[in-house]
Amino acid sequence: MRVSCRILFTPALLGAWMVLMAGLATAEAPAIGSTSTSGWPEFRGPFRNGIAEASGLPLTWSETENVQWKTETPLQGWSTPVVMGGQVWLTSATPEGHDFHAIALDAETGKILYDKTLFHCDTPEPLGNNVNGYASPSPAIEPGRVYIHFGSYGTACLDTATGDTLWERRDLPCRHFRGPGSSVALFNDFVILTFDGSDVQYLAALDKKTGKTVWKTDRTTAWKDLDEQGLPKREGDFRKAFTTPCFFEMNGEPQLVSLGSYAAFGYDPRNGRELWRAGHNLYSPSSRPVFGNGLVYMVIGRGKAEMWAMRPDGQGDIGETKVVWKAEGDCVPQEPSALLVDGLFYLLSNGGTLTCFEADKGTQVYSEKLGGQYMASPIFAEGRIYAGSLQGKVSVVKAGRTYELLAENRLDAGFMSSPVAVGKTLFLRTKTAVYRIESKTPPAK
Repeated sequence: MRVSCRILFTPALLGAWMVLMAGLATAEAPAIGSTSTSGWPEFRGPFRNGIAEASGLPLTWSETENVQWKTETPLQGWSTPVVMGGQVWLTSATPEGHDFHAIALDAETGKILYDKTLFHCDTPEPLGNNVNGYASPSPAIEPGRVYIHFGSYGTACLDTATGDTLWERRDLPCRHFRGPGSSVALFNDFVILTFDGSDVQYLAALDKKTGKTVWKTDRTTAWKDLDEQGLPKREGDFRKAFTTPCFFEMNGEPQLVSLGSYAAFGYDPRNGRELWRAGHNLYSPSSRPVFGNGLVYMVIGRGKAEMWAMRPDGQGDIGETKVVWKAEGDCVPQEPSALLVDGLFYLLSNGGTLTCFEADKGTQVYSEKLGGQYMASPIFAEGRIYAGSLQGKVSVVKAGRTYELLAENRLDAGFMSSPVAVGKTLFLRTKTAVYRIESKTPPAK
């Protein structure tokens, strides 16, 4: 099926691209700054790019097939679970946003181990849409500790053995306007949090042990949302963003790339120093960037669907000068994050179009309709792409240059959370429940 998608290669960077491709062929970004690669420690997994080191995963399932357990989830939440040490942690909140919960499940049985109310808000701001919720940011976990985040409503560190609160913060303000969405990211001894509100926009690094602020960096965006009086349009509604940063090494130095409205930023995660800024005309991005082949791939925002593959090695305001290729049109998502595997780059649009590109230069390999609508990010495991729709369908597609749909599986409710793959198990969170999906019979050799 032909899909509207424009691929633009930047001629000015042809020479730089040829040098780059001659020396780099990495398909996965190393998980720099990560405490552990076991389990599923944060949003998008151990490598923070949707790639799982799993094997023996089931190909088919339903409400009655290959379900080890199903646990109804209290209240409402769209956060993707994290898994470690025999526990599954997720967040939830009352639909009106008054109470905010951390929930732990026994990974073996699905039993609720903890359901703890962490924060309360008498006057939460209305969401103003039916897409986001009050418990959308995903937590992060490491041995002995889990970090729970509800944006400006509160952040806490819990002991995973007891459920006790080790520290909490309620003094990191921003007006989310449409609800929080940026997930927790861990780097060395820091908990990295992103606050892109309609009023203020900044990143903060907290000490893992104490919760104290180590550094805080404000965005230096050149705003393009001003009205005739010089005021932000719609009370700053176009200044929001919902992204989670990615981490990688560039020229031997660690770098954090974070997307905000009207600009993407490169920072030094050790101290929060801004390295570069790439201004553009789009707003309110949601997906997490991925890195590989010396390029960072990022869906830069709404207003016009656009994805950039760029070299993150500039200084100051670089604009589009480092963009090697870009994609525009119906193939570009607003929420689902991308996959970069074995030299191929995959985009899953909100409308269900899966498009495969050659990752180095952006040549389109195929573009096919999966059917349904999508908010959750796909994952890659065992040579397959798993994508869950708002209608409760999970499509399993063989990764590679030829499109091949391997299976379609349905559950009773739809997906806002992304799939999680650990060992031979899929943990799937729908709008109403968490499932442990595992083959009850060994796969045929």
